[in-house]
Amino acid sequence: MSGAADGGTEGLHYPRVLLKISGEALAGEQGFGISPPVVDRLIDEIRHVHEMGVALGLVIGGGNIVRGTKASAEGMDRVSADYMGMLATVINALAIQNSLERKGVETRVLTAIRMEQLAEPYIRRRAMRHLEKGRVVIFAGGTGNPYFSTDTAAVLRGIEMNADVIIKATKVDGIYSADPNKDPNAEFIPEISYLDALSRELGVMDAAALSLCKENHIPIVVLNLDAPRAVSRVVRGERIGTLVH
Repeated sequence: MSGAADGGTEGLHYPRVLLKISGEALAGEQGFGISPPVVDRLIDEIRHVHEMGVALGLVIGGGNIVRGTKASAEGMDRVSADYMGMLATVINALAIQNSLERKGVETRVLTAIRMEQLAEPYIRRRAMRHLEKGRVVIFAGGTGNPYFSTDTAAVLRGIEMNADVIIKATKVDGIYSADPNKDPNAEFIPEISYLDALSRELGVMDAAALSLCKENHIPIVVLNLDAPRAVSRVVRGERIGTLVH
């Protein structure tokens, strides 16, 4: 059996990882939907991390299809909008599962909203068993509840799977003092505490997700998904992106 089930985790700084990928990252330059070249690069990185022996869970946002908060701001009922966002994460999870399995990586999709024709319902013990067997587990459907972001879902699943770190893969190199796309004077922040990230409202994650990480002492690494072998380097202990702890 390949991957984390072999127990070959020597030399890994973080042997158990929850990787959070924004839905927007899957869209690439097209800004909407799923970009095959972007997904190919992502799949190669996930496969590489898996082959290192890392027990790997994934949470993928749905912003490339629909953002619940944006739809709500435009007049849609918030609960309906959030459920639409959760369904978008299931679409992305199935796309990533299909791509991973084409590359020979065994996966399971577990959803917080029951839809047995597509995926298994989320049951923590079942998720842990899949990880023990060396499978990449993709957690879809958010928390199954409205008013919670996929960042909060990622942290919750990370805690439940006893992850050593939450890696948030984005389109920027880490956390900045302001939006680097809008402010040329924005300063890169290589390391920050949970409390500072919360009080300065830097947009790392929403307050609920950050508070959960703080209470459970799980570090967060925010990095650029496009950086070469970014996730692999973090797993080995290299400092890349921004560390929140």
